[in-house]
This record gives sequence, C-alpha cells and structure tokens, in this order.
Amino acid sequence: MIREFAPQTQVARARASDWLVQAGLRPTRQRLALAALVMGDGENRHVTAESLFAAAAERGEKVSLATVYNTLRAFCEAGLLNEITVDASRSYFDTRTDDHPHYFWEDSQKLTDAPSDQLEILRLPDVPEGCEIARVDVVIRLRRRD
Repeated sequence: MIREFAPQTQVARARASDWLVQAGLRPTRQRLALAALVMGDGENRHVTAESLFAAAAERGEKVSLATVYNTLRAFCEAGLLNEITVDASRSYFDTRTDDHPHYFWEDSQKLTDAPSDQLEILRLPDVPEGCEIARVDVVIRLRRRD
C-alpha cells in the first residue's frame, strides 16, 4: 500500500528539488517542503490541498492553506501534477500524469487509479469549432454494497 505522504528525508528533499528544477520551477523553501511530501519517495499518490496542508503542519512546515493551493496549481501548470475534480468542492492532485481512469470511493473519500487496460472509450462527441480536447477524465464512483 502507498503511504499517503512521503517521509521527510534528505533523499526526499533532493528528489523534490530535482523534480522542481527539471520542470523549470524555482525550488523555494515552501515548494521544496510540499514537493518532498508529495513525491519525495518517488511513489504515485492522490492528495487534496487540505490533506497536504495538514501533513505539512504535522511536520512543522510553516505554510498557509492558500500557499498550498497556489503551489499545487503551479505544479499542475508545470506538468508535474494533474488535477482531478471529483465534485464542485473537492479536487485531488495526481502525481501520475499519464491518461488513466480513477475510482472515487464514496465511503472513504479516496481517489485511486483504476485499470486502464479495462477501459474502452469508443467515441467522443464532436467538439465546437475552434476547440480541441485537452484531456478526458474518467472518474468511476464506487459505493460499497450493504
């Protein structure tokens, strides 16, 4: 099972610094701290801004929730993360940036990867003139049977 956040080690901080620099982002103290939590161990994960904020606070990092949101958006703009919107009030940030479907577990409010090889999209609707499809997100909502 993947841990929710990477342990804070020197290796995690070095990996986070490389990750940021390769994407053209300046490795500020706050970006480094958040990047190390998100991908410092090289594992893929799905995080919310709130869960990342709580993990940073638990480890003594001084960052505001607004800074966490702004940093996650910067990571998305740099191509380091994908934002997956589950509903109007909840987004997850995915370190795995290739196209793949997700399961959203309604009871635990967790997002996990679904098997790509079992998904088949036969056709998409025509897009309006002058537009192109940027990405198709597939979120399969799961509810446990009683």
